Amino acid sequence: MRVRPLLAFLCCAAVSQAAFAELNVREVKGGKDHALLSRFEGSKMAGYQVKQYEQAELPASRPVFKDNKLVVENLLKPEGKYTRIAYVYAKDRSGLEVFRNYQAAIAKAGMKVIYTCEKEACGALASYYNASYLLRDGFMDGSDFRNAFNAGLAEPRYLVAEGKQPDGSAVHVAVLVAAPLRDNLGGISLQIVEGKPMETGKVAATLNAAEMARSIASSGKIAVYGVYFDSDKTAVKPESAASLAEMAKLLQQDKNLKVHIVGHTDNQGSPAHNMDLSQKRAESVVKALTADYKIDAKRLSAKGVGSYAPVASNDAEPGREKNRRVELVKQ
Repeated sequence: MRVRPLLAFLCCAAVSQAAFAELNVREVKGGKDHALLSRFEGSKMAGYQVKQYEQAELPASRPVFKDNKLVVENLLKPEGKYTRIAYVYAKDRSGLEVFRNYQAAIAKAGMKVIYTCEKEACGALASYYNASYLLRDGFMDGSDFRNAFNAGLAEPRYLVAEGKQPDGSAVHVAVLVAAPLRDNLGGISLQIVEGKPMETGKVAATLNAAEMARSIASSGKIAVYGVYFDSDKTAVKPESAASLAEMAKLLQQDKNLKVHIVGHTDNQGSPAHNMDLSQKRAESVVKALTADYKIDAKRLSAKGVGSYAPVASNDAEPGREKNRRVELVKQ
């Protein structure tokens, strides 16, 4: 089942203003509730962190000590946009009440619970979370916040669930509730992993002239991914300078080499538009090589083939990115 777009704020039927007033703590700056799973009503945010792409580690079995090492035999490692949030809640709310509210919200959203445990059945879960997640890298500031988990994880309640987002991609949610023990506030830990393709193209790996020459000698062509254009535009971007320089060096070193500059696109948009776009992009590369690097225009021929020669599937962005390229083809 697919996860519904939003979950209602979690609360019981009647919450006293006195309980809210008890939480005289300052919330973490810059944090915000997640659209998929909100806070228990009246709780305050104690920690917040978002990674646009990360691999999470979500226990889906009871952590145990083996040979003095903490081991989780079934550790889920979903990748995607990773959000972790910590809340504290009032002392007159029980860990059971908070946990049951989250269970109900997750069930209503159509998510499937993979693993859940309560209190003693959770084993060394408290040690795992304190060591690897809650108390590291300044995630939570303030002793009041930390004490909510240090004390309350003596009675933990935990679940990890999975579902589908509206676009069909996976989403994983882990909820850990620490009870308000020894006159401390209660604690809530949320981890949400929204599956999505990783953004690529963030690291340039420019082929040098020698590598281009070897590929042309062996296969008659070379794909160059370091020539950049804005979306649906034809002007070569300044970030392309390194690749253009190596292309020019290749042509300068082999005075007899003539090449077709071939533009390729993905399949987004109409075939006619993509043909025109790829042709104009190829012409822009030819213009840059002749104007900026003094390559004889007679050695270059611009040709656009649109989306008609893919090297990967166009069904997902990683494949489409591979298909958007410039190739040098020996004449």
